[in-house]
Amino acid sequence: MSNLFEVLHEDTNLLVLNKPAGLVCHPTKGDEYSSLAGRIRLYFGADCTVHLINRLDRETSGVVVVGKTNEAARELRQLWERREVEKQYWAVVHGHVQQGEGAIEEPLGADESSEVAVKDCVRADGHPSQTFFWTQWRFERTEGQFTWLRVTPVTGRKHQIRIHLQHIGHPIVGDKLYGLDASLYLKFAKDELTDEERKRLILKNQALHAHSVRFDWRDRGWEFTAEPADELVDFIETVNEEEEEHYTD
Repeated sequence: MSNLFEVLHEDTNLLVLNKPAGLVCHPTKGDEYSSLAGRIRLYFGADCTVHLINRLDRETSGVVVVGKTNEAARELRQLWERREVEKQYWAVVHGHVQQGEGAIEEPLGADESSEVAVKDCVRADGHPSQTFFWTQWRFERTEGQFTWLRVTPVTGRKHQIRIHLQHIGHPIVGDKLYGLDASLYLKFAKDELTDEERKRLILKNQALHAHSVRFDWRDRGWEFTAEPADELVDFIETVNEEEEEHYTD
């Protein structure tokens, strides 16, 4: 493992890594270590061109694919644009999701009523969007009821999984923008969250992890899997014995 990120695979054309939660993909005003692109430059050398094929939100962890040549990057981006990549996420949401599996097909667009410029929402005139989910298990902790889901977004809209799960009444644990209280996002952005508000969020980062990607490229199939950080795994697994009856396959 690099001290910059966990390397899942590397060859002459590809670098696949496990992005940690809390790290932005694109450079900020901080040092090179403060963004994934900056860390990739430190890993490859300052003169390299960083070809991020997919991007994850700051607080979302998991698989990120990087093209190491212009040709590889162009071909891989075309796969993503043609929706020929199967992406599977893990999400932990508030409440018990009753369905064993389901599809959310709601159009997404800008949330013009929000003072947060980056926020989107379900709206009738939005872009068609589709997300499938499978319930792994339902469980209870002292903080409340929760469900662990496997999620596959068919389309790739901004914040799609987070918005769709909120729309069906099960926001992602720790989500500051699409969670139980959207006002927490602005306080978080200004570093003004109180200890009580952080406790309400339960987790430091939102419980969304890009677990695997699969695609066919250059005459072979590729699959990469990234294991989530201990914080997320421990949250799912640390359940009192008397609460285990709430587990479902």
